[in-house]
Amino acid sequence: MTGVLKSFVLPLELYTDDVAGIAGECVRRYGEREWRSVVLTNEIHGHLGIYSTLGAKMGVLAVELFEKMGAGGDISVVSFAGSVPPVSCFNDGLQVSTGASMGHGLFAVGSEGKECSTRARFSCGGETVELRLKPEYEEVIRADIRKGVDLYGHTSPYWQYVRSLALRYWKDWDRTEIFERAEGKR
Repeated sequence: MTGVLKSFVLPLELYTDDVAGIAGECVRRYGEREWRSVVLTNEIHGHLGIYSTLGAKMGVLAVELFEKMGAGGDISVVSFAGSVPPVSCFNDGLQVSTGASMGHGLFAVGSEGKECSTRARFSCGGETVELRLKPEYEEVIRADIRKGVDLYGHTSPYWQYVRSLALRYWKDWDRTEIFERAEGKR
């Protein structure tokens, strides 16, 4: 993927304190590509969110898988995250991390009117990879969100709680471990 930046690790004082606090560990563990994707995703998304962060992690993994396969060219994505928040926030991360944006004509939502899921199908150079968040991670998210709603409703403290969850998942969840994969030719 060709963008406009050579690097994206900014001086820590430019990040919010909570993000600066995880920057070193995240870049060391997951690399600059994931760091850039998650930061840019959450900037365009408007807040640091769980599903947007996980979408960016999934997209980075898909790009890496295609690189290992030697599949070149643009990546196209069909997301099954739907168009209703919060799960649809996943789409923002997928678009930023893969470059397969709606405006580029390479991104589609394939689950309109159906149950939404943290699953996407990626195609590149004649190869197709489908990834989804493993069920045990989905359950952690559901339980954590349920706890937040029970504690705070949908008030300002709830959104701070969601932010803290997003930071924790970003820092602790390795993209190579949290997704299931199935591959095949287009």
